[in-house]
Amino acid sequence: MSKKKTPEARADETNARKSPSALQVLFRVSRRLNAEAIGRMRDTSKESGLRTAHTMLLPHIDAEGTRPSVLAGRLGVTKQAVGQLVDELVEMGFLERVHDPADARARLVRFSKRGRKSVSTGLDVLEAMEAELSEKIGEKRMIELRRALAALDALLAPSAE
Repeated sequence: MSKKKTPEARADETNARKSPSALQVLFRVSRRLNAEAIGRMRDTSKESGLRTAHTMLLPHIDAEGTRPSVLAGRLGVTKQAVGQLVDELVEMGFLERVHDPADARARLVRFSKRGRKSVSTGLDVLEAMEAELSEKIGEKRMIELRRALAALDALLAPSAE
């Protein structure tokens, strides 16, 4: 007869499985860095309306613009979910919708003038954060981290969009 595990035993078992997981650490670090970057953006540029969901979308928008269906694919969400985020960011003045020059029936989402300025500010914030992290963990480890993350990104990127 098997013995039932207590809630504490189940929690200990789960924690024991989570602690050596590189992906669990990556998820935590990503969330913390994202929150820090958003906070610094608010402090730097007084952009108080940006939410985490917005910051998940913005890196996937190409400089020349991106179709909403492509954004949905990149994010792994529905076109409706992307549409809602885009609507919010258009209303906030960060994005604009324009006709796709390759297909007049299609629309592109691209950064507005304000959005381009905010992206530039955001990249400044990220560069500063990366420099701080490099000082803390060492330049060699930061270079190794960049290489490992770039390799993972290339490996996991969709083959065709």
